[in-house]
Amino acid sequence: MRKTSVLFLQSILAFFSLKPSTASGKLGQCDSNGFIFKNPPFKSCHASTLTETAEGDILCSWFAGKEEGASDVAIWISRLKEGKWEDLTLVAKEDKPCWNPVLFTLNSGEILLFYKAGSHPQVWSGFLKSSKDHGRTWSVSLDLPAGVIGPVKNRPLMLEDQTLLCGSSWESWRRWGCWVDITQDQGKSWMKSNPINVKNHLFGIIQPALFFSKNGSIRMVTRSYQIGRICTAESKDQGRTWSEAKLTNLPNPNSSVDAINLQDGRVLLIYNHSETERYPLNLAISEDGGDNWTPSLTLESKPGEYSYPCLLQTKDGKIHISYTWNRIRIKHITINPSDL
Repeated sequence: MRKTSVLFLQSILAFFSLKPSTASGKLGQCDSNGFIFKNPPFKSCHASTLTETAEGDILCSWFAGKEEGASDVAIWISRLKEGKWEDLTLVAKEDKPCWNPVLFTLNSGEILLFYKAGSHPQVWSGFLKSSKDHGRTWSVSLDLPAGVIGPVKNRPLMLEDQTLLCGSSWESWRRWGCWVDITQDQGKSWMKSNPINVKNHLFGIIQPALFFSKNGSIRMVTRSYQIGRICTAESKDQGRTWSEAKLTNLPNPNSSVDAINLQDGRVLLIYNHSETERYPLNLAISEDGGDNWTPSLTLESKPGEYSYPCLLQTKDGKIHISYTWNRIRIKHITINPSDL
């Protein structure tokens, strides 16, 4: 009993020692209210993703419909051009609800759009579309093999040889776990890493975000279930095999996170600084490749749902952020790295 009490007290002290900054007033917004759209043709939206085109525009995609899992849920997209979001376009629809789009721009300028379809995550199939004209038109969907969904929520990590490491995961009955789906030919063929789990907790982690760490290694941070912490794992062989996942000192309320390498060498993480709620929404910085995290800015602090965030640093150095705003809007803001 005494050991349990000490561990509980240490956990509480660690949580409150990480109270994030509330300097949300420093954040710049791309329009008057930060929302990508105001009067959409759907009731609910979720799970946005961002990419920069070779022309310098920003694309944002998400799934939307009557509600998550409804038969009309499809993939939508909009373009930020010269500071203004263009009209929404429906870009993918299947005969089952669609989920979790992920955009990625290849070095060639071609843009990939991964998404999933199925009545619920346990029966998802993966799909892939591509665009060779900066996101204006899209190919027919390519069916991914059974068991491969590509990036489940966050963008792939590209290696020097243009191999894509796609942070993936699977949700089944009493089992949640992460993988990395690996493609060396932009989605034509695939291989998988080993399964990645927290030791003795197979109903544990999903939706990894990958980034380059120190000494040539690669790290992931993940959403967790009944753990209360963001978890992390490491690969020392370019994403082929991974360590067991371990707990970080940052809280997680069973909600997605994202992390990216910044141009200045730091790693930026976005997450909900709570063990129980999808608010507040916060940024944290690591200066040692993900070993340690320092809470930085608070983006949303009022009660609500601010979830499934996406991070993107564009060529001009600005950081773009999108996230679900109470399931009825997608919010977009930009910040300067110097504000972190």
